[in-house]
Amino acid sequence: MRLKDRIAIVVGAGQSPGEGMGNGRATALTFAREGARVLCVDHRLESAQETVDMIAAKGGTAAAFRADVTKNAELKAMAEDTLSRWGRIDILHNNVGVSLAGGDAGLLDITEEALERCVAINLKSCIFAAKHVIPIMRKQQSGTIINISSMAAITTYPYVAYKATKAAMIAFTEQLAYQNAEYGIRANVILPGLMNTPMAVDTRAREFNKSRAEVEAERDAKVPLRRKMGTGWDVANAALFLASDEANFITGVTLPVDGGASVRRG
Repeated sequence: MRLKDRIAIVVGAGQSPGEGMGNGRATALTFAREGARVLCVDHRLESAQETVDMIAAKGGTAAAFRADVTKNAELKAMAEDTLSRWGRIDILHNNVGVSLAGGDAGLLDITEEALERCVAINLKSCIFAAKHVIPIMRKQQSGTIINISSMAAITTYPYVAYKATKAAMIAFTEQLAYQNAEYGIRANVILPGLMNTPMAVDTRAREFNKSRAEVEAERDAKVPLRRKMGTGWDVANAALFLASDEANFITGVTLPVDGGASVRRG
């Protein structure tokens, strides 16, 4: 019960259609298992409710909340709902992002519409979620924010918007950390590498007209550690550590969860 009696918001607690477990859902389940009460936020209420039902089946406490994360007013309502429901906010976990599904492309092919959509989902949502949670955490003199970026931010990646926005998320998290340390608030960012999640694998299978098994095999072969992608549970376990008191003296950190990909050179 490493998060006993904590109040957590997991933005992106539903998941994309496909096989397996997404990072956001795995994190919501992990936080609840460790004693937190979790507001499961997603743009598809039914998917958020599925996560809540999974938590409830294990004896945990959670509620579903629908929000379009590109809308500032809906993120404000999310923070207000959590505060009115449970009286405080201890953890904000931002786990939304799109690349191919948002129309991302290489520089010569990207459209204005796709760029604006990816920026709104990947970066704007993270900034405005923090904007509405930080005043509550400052009043409490405590809190932790965990943002999910991507190894795409610091390695080669072919598509413009995802790389740029995920890199910007690292800089924003560092800013959150140093501007809020005096209030007892910690902020850290996780960089997942190649993960076996519905968003990462099933989306590519659809986009490139391949079988899921083909996409899995191609991605597995690129991972140094055991030639096997990570799972949503790997990201969730890293988030649990950063949210817990075990990470009480850790803020402003960028943590790769990537099976060793970030140490490969050349």
